[in-house]
Amino acid sequence: MTDTQAKNILVLNMGMKSIRSIIFRPDGEKLAYAARPLETQLDADIVVQSPEEWWTKACAVVRESLIDVGRESIGAITVTTSSSCLVYVDADGRALDKCLMVSDKRGLMEQAKVAAVFGAQASACPMLGKMLWVQQHQPENFAQTAKFLAPNDYLLARMTGRYVTDVFDAVKCGYDASRACYPEEKLQQLGFCSAQLPDVQPVGSVVGPLTQEAADALSLLPETQAVLTTYDAICSFFGSGVAEEGEASDVSGTVTVFRAFSRRTDLRPNPDIFLMPYPEQRMTIVGGSNNLGGGLIEWVKQCYYQKESYPYEVMEKDAGEARLGADGLVFLPYLLGERAPIWNPEARGVFFGLERMHTRKEMTRAVFESAGFIDFDMIRAIEATGMEVRRIRLSGGLARIRLISELKADITGRDVEVLEEFETTSTGAAMLALVGLGVFPDLRAAAGAFATVRMVIRPNAARHQKYLRLFELYKRTYHALEGLFHERMDLVRQLNPKHEVRIENL
Repeated sequence: MTDTQAKNILVLNMGMKSIRSIIFRPDGEKLAYAARPLETQLDADIVVQSPEEWWTKACAVVRESLIDVGRESIGAITVTTSSSCLVYVDADGRALDKCLMVSDKRGLMEQAKVAAVFGAQASACPMLGKMLWVQQHQPENFAQTAKFLAPNDYLLARMTGRYVTDVFDAVKCGYDASRACYPEEKLQQLGFCSAQLPDVQPVGSVVGPLTQEAADALSLLPETQAVLTTYDAICSFFGSGVAEEGEASDVSGTVTVFRAFSRRTDLRPNPDIFLMPYPEQRMTIVGGSNNLGGGLIEWVKQCYYQKESYPYEVMEKDAGEARLGADGLVFLPYLLGERAPIWNPEARGVFFGLERMHTRKEMTRAVFESAGFIDFDMIRAIEATGMEVRRIRLSGGLARIRLISELKADITGRDVEVLEEFETTSTGAAMLALVGLGVFPDLRAAAGAFATVRMVIRPNAARHQKYLRLFELYKRTYHALEGLFHERMDLVRQLNPKHEVRIENL
């Protein structure tokens, strides 16, 4: 065992709400944790964050997490962040503007041009629409852009001075995984070239040691190795320990990431979700992410529970006291539009069936139940490929609310396995890095150390049958309103042509 293999690994995990530094021993034990909140600028179409704030707070959380373990104990560092977020930097590596986050809707019009060039593959390349938006709306910044990067690529570059990315992130920029190259001709049709994108390396690759400047800023030794992993949704999938055909992971932080494991080679494409081959592991990852999961509960807290000392406990009690189906109240959870599986950026949240008798209890119950409908919608899209989803491994902050876990079992009709470790994104990144470093022979062996089940919740058959009928009403409600969402958006833009940007935590 090399010196690096014997040492601890530090995972820098950046989501929409915060940036966190977590230190693991090679056997999976968590040694230290530190976090800082991140600010997000929100507008009707704009969702941005500051890359410079990322780096400043990354240095702060890393230094804080090292207080008890010491920098000499760290052999490697890896970074995982949200995907489909665009950072563009100049030749000196400086960000030219704020990062267009995944929910930023600028670039949607430009995505039609991407579709004309990439065809059916365009939905898998959301970064290209954002890049086109920069090209067309910020020509001065575009002219100075040396590299278009994902947030984890940017942070690794700040650490090592090298521009690299993994295959899962590269696919978001049009990378052809089957041919192991960027499609140069298609990129040129859009006005780009592969030189503007980072080099693609295998997951688990050692990017290199830290620069002296980065080591000083992070308080790490310069010989600390930076290891390439991938974006948070894929890390959380592996961190959930899924390893058998038909197992799925539901990781519900701010968003819900729902993906399933398959070794089948005859799956049918479904444009509503992603089929992501991972040849090194002889498997396919099937599924996608939505725009809000746990973020729905934060919204409910802001609306109805701000004055409560223990808001989550009170809202769970309220929802538990409301009857199944929330007395006929159905909630469409599309507060920020929606990604998989409906792909409608103009959809918005709706309470359907609101009556005078309804209180915050029924409204909270309806939001809780919508979290289960989100999963069931994803399962139907996944099973349209020909595979079967047999059980769900549950993690993320939303898994801390037992009632929601129970509702997900009843609504989906599947066993729900709640994991001991809720933050599977960090554990997945650590697992991928440790496999790459040779500490574990494969991901199954790493899962044995990192992913343990805390409890199993089995569905109630009678309640599941009732929820099947409610789910159909949920879907019909969306389809009935689908055409009105666009009309509403047009009207909002006419009535409020200028939107005031506000800063808040998601």
